[in-house]
Parts: sequence; structure tokens; C-alpha cells
Amino acid sequence: MKFEHLIQINDPLNPLIDALTREQLWRGLVLRAESPKLFVPHLDECTIDERASGSMKRRLRYGELVVGDRVLLTPLQEVRYEVPEQGEISASSLTMTIETPSEHTLFVRFKYDDGHDAPTDAANAMYDEFRKSAYQEADIDTIRIVRELAAAGRLDASYLN
Repeated sequence: MKFEHLIQINDPLNPLIDALTREQLWRGLVLRAESPKLFVPHLDECTIDERASGSMKRRLRYGELVVGDRVLLTPLQEVRYEVPEQGEISASSLTMTIETPSEHTLFVRFKYDDGHDAPTDAANAMYDEFRKSAYQEADIDTIRIVRELAAAGRLDASYLN
């Protein structure tokens, strides 16, 4: 399953939406990688095993299931999650890219790839529609939480330093 969608962050035509800066949005997306329990209610534990410049390796525990992944950070541009094949889990990825098509607009593009080939995707089409819907709802929740954190001043540079 290959799936992507956009969520608009800033809309200069809608004064009811509080604008976020690119930096606030970036800090929120990084916080989702570093403290995912703030964003994923059914996650029991996240352990960061290794940090390097621009990446981290994590272990995520959901009950008895433990999933290892790697997060790659391209500052102010992209957060990429890579899950290697492990046990019953196939390799997959999620990329969150900050896009600025014009000076006052800001979007996040969420791009999923479950690593399956076209025949497998065809066989799983009905199931994948449910997954797409769940992913989209989770992404909307991510942006909602980022907005709440920004409104509370928790994504300001002075708060994080």
C-alpha cells in the first residue's frame, strides 16, 4: 500500500486557524518521534536506544508486541520513520514532509509505504482502505496535538532550551 495525503497547517484565507511557524511545526514533528506516547494513546512504552546526528533508533512496545524502528530527521524539512522487516512485520515507512507552496501557507505531506508489491496490494485493497482511514485520522490527531502544544507555548525555542 502506497498512500499519501496533505494536511494544511496555515491558511491565510481562514483567520480562525492559528498560524504555526515552520519551526514550531518542526519541533512538534520531532517531539512526536522523541515522545510518541503524547501522540499515540495505545503505545505502552518507547525506548530510544541510540541517537546519532539526524537519526535515532527506537523500540516501541504495544502490550506484548515490540517494534523497532529508525527515525531520520532532515531539519525543518522531513521526519522519516523506517520499520525494518521483523518477525510478522514487513518493512514499511512513513515520511512527514513540511511543504511551503507559498510564503504564508504551510502543509505536512504524510506518505506511507507498507513495502508490499502490487499483487499483495490488490489482494489487501479492502483492508488497506481501513488502514488509510486510520492513518489519516491519526495524522489529523498529530496536527491537533502539535497545535495544542504550540498554543501552550511548548514548541517555542525558549521552552525547549
